[in-house]
Amino acid sequence: MTKYTHYLLLFCAFLFDGCQSVEPLSIDYMLPAEVSFPSNLRRVAVVNNMPPVPDNHLIIEESKDKSKSQTEMARKTGYFNGNARIALESLAETLAEEKYFDEVIICDSALRTDDKVQRETALSREEVETLTESLDVDFLIALENVQIRSLRKIEFLPEWRLYTGTLDVKVYPTVKVYIPRRNGPMVTINAQDSIFWDYTSSNMAQAGSKLISDEEMLKEASDFAGTVPVKQLLPYWTTAQRYLFTGGSVNMRDAAVFVRENDWEQAIELWKQTYEKKKKGKQKMYAACNIALGYEMLDSISNAEEWALKAQTVAYEIDKIEEMKDKASVDAIDVPNYLAVTRYLTALQERKAGMPRLKAQMERFQNDF
Repeated sequence: MTKYTHYLLLFCAFLFDGCQSVEPLSIDYMLPAEVSFPSNLRRVAVVNNMPPVPDNHLIIEESKDKSKSQTEMARKTGYFNGNARIALESLAETLAEEKYFDEVIICDSALRTDDKVQRETALSREEVETLTESLDVDFLIALENVQIRSLRKIEFLPEWRLYTGTLDVKVYPTVKVYIPRRNGPMVTINAQDSIFWDYTSSNMAQAGSKLISDEEMLKEASDFAGTVPVKQLLPYWTTAQRYLFTGGSVNMRDAAVFVRENDWEQAIELWKQTYEKKKKGKQKMYAACNIALGYEMLDSISNAEEWALKAQTVAYEIDKIEEMKDKASVDAIDVPNYLAVTRYLTALQERKAGMPRLKAQMERFQNDF
C-alpha cells in the first residue's frame, strides 16, 4: 500500500463515518517566498550566467537488473544541459507575469562567452555594478545552471494487454540574486521539479516511438525549468482542499445554507451553538472543525488555529489517544479523527508562521493581497 493510498483510506474513515455529510471546498491563499526583497528593489534584469557546456548526449542504462519489475521492457536514462536561452526567457516571462516588480528586463547575451579560462560561476562585484548601471536596474537575477535528467521506460500492462511508454524528467535550475555594492550573491536558489509524458499502445515499439523526442523534450523541459525558481523568489498563490461538515443536526444543516450564501459569520454562530451544546463526541469535533474553517475563510488565522486546537482536543478523547500510549505500535487507521484534525491544524499553523514574512514581502503593495 502506498503512503498516498494509506492516507486516503484514513481520511475517508474520518470523513464518512456514520451518517455525517461532508462537502469538499477549495480555498486559495498566498504563501511567502523563501527570498524577501527590500521594497526599494523594483527594477530587475534577468541575465544569462550559464557556463559554456559540452554537447548533450544520452547515457543508456540497460534494464537487465533483476530487481526491476518483470513488466519493464526497456529503460534509458539521459543527462542533459538545459537550453540557456529558452530557460532564461521563461524565467523572465514568469517573473514579469507576476507583476511583483515594476519592470523585468532580460539580458540574454551569455556573460561568459569570452572567458579564456574556467572560473567560478558567481559574478564579481564589479560585473554586477557594471551590469546594473548599464541596464538601469536595481539588481540582477542570474540563471547560473540548468541540469536535466530524463528516464524513459516501456512497461507491459498484463491486465490490459497494453504497452505504456513513459518519460519522467527532473529539472534542476540554479539562480543567484545579485545586489550592487555587495560581495557575492545575496542568495542562491537550487530548485528542482519534474515533468511527465506517457503514451499507451498495443504495440511495444509504438509505445516508445510516439513519446516526445529528446530534442523536443529538451526545449519543453528548459522552458519548464525557467518557471521553477519563481515560487522561491516571489510570494505565490496556492489552492488547498478543505472539508465542511453539514449533517447531524438542524444547526449544522442551516449553517451549510449560510455557507452557500457566503455568510460565514452567521454559519460560525450556529456552529458555536452546536459546539457548546454537545458535551463531547464527533458532533462537537465537527462543529469545531467548521468554526476553524469559517475563520480561515475570513482570513482570521489565529482564531482558526484556536478552534482547530479545540477540535484536536475533542478528537484526542474520541480516539482514546491516552490509552494508545501504552501500546507498542499504533496504526494510523486506529486514530483517524486525531490525525485528520492534526493535519488541518498543522496547515493552519504553517500559514500563521508565514504571515509575518508574507506581509513584509507584500509591503510594496500596501499588503493588498
